[in-house]
Amino acid sequence: MNFEEHLNKVKEKCECCQKCPLSKTRTNVVFSDGVPNNKLVLIGEAPGYYEDKEGLPFVGRAGQLLDKILNSVGLSRKKDIYIMNTIKCRPPENRDPEPSEKEACREFLDAQLDILRPKIILLCGNVALKSMLNLPYGITKARGNWFEGPYGSKMMPIYHPSYLLRNDSREKGSPKWQMWQDIKEIKRVYEEIK
Repeated sequence: MNFEEHLNKVKEKCECCQKCPLSKTRTNVVFSDGVPNNKLVLIGEAPGYYEDKEGLPFVGRAGQLLDKILNSVGLSRKKDIYIMNTIKCRPPENRDPEPSEKEACREFLDAQLDILRPKIILLCGNVALKSMLNLPYGITKARGNWFEGPYGSKMMPIYHPSYLLRNDSREKGSPKWQMWQDIKEIKRVYEEIK
């Protein structure tokens, strides 16, 4: 079986999941997008309104910005990256997922990572960061640094594109400027992987 076949089995199970109250309010399970591969994976936070409607992660304004960021260094969700979220159903009013919701959904996140065993994992936003790393600080201090991940992977926390949409400055030291530094470093490491 290849990556897609294994992931489809997990997706089928996920689509039937009723382990938390979010299953009752979802329109669609938002399982993944992009290309299943063992090189580069991005873990986001949770589906928003547009993601819930379409059943795909990062399809609203934040997703459009994410695509531009990836494209700026020659990466594409159609060719190079597998994208998923910490949880697969939209929390009401786009609030952060509750610990019990993250726990209920963890088996699907872990299964995706176990199948792919990616070399690079991008932790997009504070929820993804806190779900994968037990740090005493948040995204603004963690972003741009490499951490040891599962299966010998390298994990880098990055700003969520929705945060960048709210912080428009491109001046040196601004979040957008920092993201540009981070994506160049990610591309450098990506190109070193065989």
